[in-house]
Amino acid sequence: MASEEKPGWFGRLFGRKGPTTDEEKPEAELPAEAASPSEGQPDFATGAEDVEHVPLPPEETGEPVADVVEGADLLPIEGEPERPPAGTAGDDPAHGADPVDTGDANREPVIEPQPNIQPVDAAAALAHDAGAGPDREPEAKGWWSRLTSGMKRTSSALSERVTGLFTKRKLDATTLEDLEDALIQADFGLETAMRISEAVGKGRYEKGISPDEVRAILATEVEHALEPVAVPLAVDASKKPFVILTVGVNGAGKTTTLGKLASKLRAEGRTVMLAAGDTFRAAAIDQLKVWGARTGTPVVSGAQGADAAGLAFDALKQASAAGTDVLLIDTAGRLQNKTGLMAELEKIVRVLRKQDLEAPHATLLVLDATVGQNAISQVELFSQAAPVSGLVMTKLDGTARGGILVALAAKFGLPVHFIGVGEGVEDLEPFAARDFARAIAGLEKD
Repeated sequence: MASEEKPGWFGRLFGRKGPTTDEEKPEAELPAEAASPSEGQPDFATGAEDVEHVPLPPEETGEPVADVVEGADLLPIEGEPERPPAGTAGDDPAHGADPVDTGDANREPVIEPQPNIQPVDAAAALAHDAGAGPDREPEAKGWWSRLTSGMKRTSSALSERVTGLFTKRKLDATTLEDLEDALIQADFGLETAMRISEAVGKGRYEKGISPDEVRAILATEVEHALEPVAVPLAVDASKKPFVILTVGVNGAGKTTTLGKLASKLRAEGRTVMLAAGDTFRAAAIDQLKVWGARTGTPVVSGAQGADAAGLAFDALKQASAAGTDVLLIDTAGRLQNKTGLMAELEKIVRVLRKQDLEAPHATLLVLDATVGQNAISQVELFSQAAPVSGLVMTKLDGTARGGILVALAAKFGLPVHFIGVGEGVEDLEPFAARDFARAIAGLEKD
């Protein structure tokens, strides 16, 4: 009789059997291996008949499988054709440059007021995000707690390297080189890494130094590097409206940052208007309207595909007429190396200046901390297309390379107004050099 081919695990799980001969037992009877498992082995086959109703995965049935990628609408689509600028210089006979249009002849930008909605309650929002119910009180977390929690990936990676390098080991050139490597891997940049290693080694060669001492020196050096750029965003009340433009690449968090900023400005007692200038992505328009509803802020929006410069122009006109204190303008995400898209950004600035020669009064470049060294290229190229006046660093909780903020400060010296360590309303706060330095070094707040 031919030898039996034993069924594999997948076959036993779904009650299938391998090829059999005519002399084999009836089909309903389990193979001997499944009926009498070896001593000490788990009985994986027992009850296999009870799971025969489990549906096969799509690859077994031949049904198509849908690829779902969370947040895909925030990412650039591979192979997507470059969008041309919405207009070119010299098209507007009245001004000699840049027509001001909405991109849709049948639909003008509209303002959607939210008269009966109060600014979002940050505590309530945090409770909602934490899933708190009547029987569950969310744990109250201050900014320091959220900052250290968000910076945990960076501080833990550094602490592990520092502990490994400086435990029961005298300080020498090799140790300092290893420290430099650890700092460079955390995206501190070569200049900052060398300065910190020099500070650690100063007067300590061939002597012992504890990991805690190294972390303290690291925090001090980072604080000194960041102090000059830790500048709060100042709203000039004499400029009404004070126009804030946000720029950045796809998925950096511009729209969410604007919503959080609107909440903060409203809490200060200022009147605010939002402009949905990301007309390329429909979800961005809806997302900004949601933030408008949450914060009680009117939103100026147009149709998807409308001219972003024209919408910004109309939003400034409406904000001026309403006597609004601050106008926050969103823009579409654009890769910094796409010339046509950067020209579109330049046009938005030119069109705004037809009404106010100083507008925008602040241009915030929103940077995603997870991109690492690519942030340097973004600052360089966006600064050429728009008058970048300050930085907002988001998603520091999603990377172990939070030192990029230190590298940016050393290279450009641009003010850092806010940092973000999460999705909550209160997870965006004004940047404080000392707090950031101690958090990244893994030290407690003093």
